[in-house]
Amino acid sequence: MRYLITALGFALFATQATALGLSDLSNADTSKGLKEALVQAADKAVSQLGSVDGFLKNPQVKIPLPESLQKAEKAMRMFGMGKQADELVLKMNRAAEAAVPEAKTLLVNSVKQMSVQDAKDILTGGEDAATQYFRKTTSGPMADKFLPIVKKATENVDLAQQYNKFAETGSKYGLVKKDQANLERYVTQKTLDGVYLMMAEEEKAIRKDPMGQASSLLKKVFGAVK
Repeated sequence: MRYLITALGFALFATQATALGLSDLSNADTSKGLKEALVQAADKAVSQLGSVDGFLKNPQVKIPLPESLQKAEKAMRMFGMGKQADELVLKMNRAAEAAVPEAKTLLVNSVKQMSVQDAKDILTGGEDAATQYFRKTTSGPMADKFLPIVKKATENVDLAQQYNKFAETGSKYGLVKKDQANLERYVTQKTLDGVYLMMAEEEKAIRKDPMGQASSLLKKVFGAVK
């Protein structure tokens, strides 16, 4: 699986005497080229993660058991509960895969609402500037979309319900981290993290190799960054 963006790889064109700079591009070209690239990246990331095993078989984003359960996993397997642990990991990752398609509309809408200044800031920013823009503009609404899907996918898993009862009490005494005190919210956050990680990889690839992109406008805009 190929992922994307290495810092300021945009500068590939800088070695050519005919290379354009951002100042040579119109605001319309700059904005349109970047938006085209980000829609392409969003589509690719969502397609990869939203397929069967998109999370489960990808070590970069696979959702593990919460830490407190990981510590108990060996004992669980000794007492014949390995099947329950495996079922929970499967359900968590299937929940993420089922939720991710909801991200596409939010990501695309965020791109559409991007200003010309946002576009220029992203083009001249760090290697994950676009991904950070998406975190800022979509993480809240995306979590709201993901959570009900995750709840539905895990509601009939006994270990999930048992974990929630233990974790709620454990978090009050510092035995369980607050961000892991509820399994559904834990999975939702891990799903968000997976989406943004894959978006960052896609962004990296476009910055690293603008000439490898299909659109002439996309090449022109990303190749112009110095």
